[in-house]
Amino acid sequence: MTQAIPVLQAEGLTRRFGGLTAVDSVNLTLRLHEIHAVIGTNGAGKSTLINMLSGELPPSTGRLRLQGEDVTGWSQPRLARQGIGRSYQRNNIFLPLTVRENCRLAAQSRAQRAWRLWEPAQACRTSRALADEAMERAGLAAHAGRLASELAHGQKRQLEVAMCLATQPVALLLDEPLAGMGAEESARMLDLLRGLRDGHAILLVEHDMEAVFAVADRITVMVNGAVIATGDPAAIRANEAVQLAYLGEEEGAHA
Repeated sequence: MTQAIPVLQAEGLTRRFGGLTAVDSVNLTLRLHEIHAVIGTNGAGKSTLINMLSGELPPSTGRLRLQGEDVTGWSQPRLARQGIGRSYQRNNIFLPLTVRENCRLAAQSRAQRAWRLWEPAQACRTSRALADEAMERAGLAAHAGRLASELAHGQKRQLEVAMCLATQPVALLLDEPLAGMGAEESARMLDLLRGLRDGHAILLVEHDMEAVFAVADRITVMVNGAVIATGDPAAIRANEAVQLAYLGEEEGAHA
């Protein structure tokens, strides 16, 4: 079931770098309880798009709306406080700290208590509760006391998702969360993503096509900064323009 007002909506988002148009008039809608994948070859504009959606890069033109509110040009910290969580292609975690401490620090960014000058940060019940809940949802509760540096690669990616969850996001922007994973780790991450549909709108940028078609509710295909198709997985598989531009003859033969 979807909600009437999209969680996150891009309207004609464009980003130019001098004479280069990296993202060209992209329309994109993220809805609650959906995983919306964005695919495209290297240089298609996916990273630039996710950087604009997260507030790390302002658009040259176009609008961005979060739950109906115009948030165009808002900074990344401000958007994060309003409910946009974002993961990165490379792990962005604190390796010398435990899993719990990583999640607690992320939670503190949302549940700030600047007026409690003399209270130890780890004594904050709110951030501890958010951290515990995030670890549980990400499947890391059993590893709470382990140093992040000791985790396997797949667990580190889970930790980054857990840190996003600790900020209580309504929209999750996940940039290649399956990168570098083996089959077992990928399956675990896909199960996690399916579970996160409940209560979140998810944008998934991913190169693993088998994973994308297994988990996505909707798929947007980008080529040279522009969207050439958006639809459910079956429609994208059957789209001739997508087959020619991105999926290729082998993928098209399996459609």
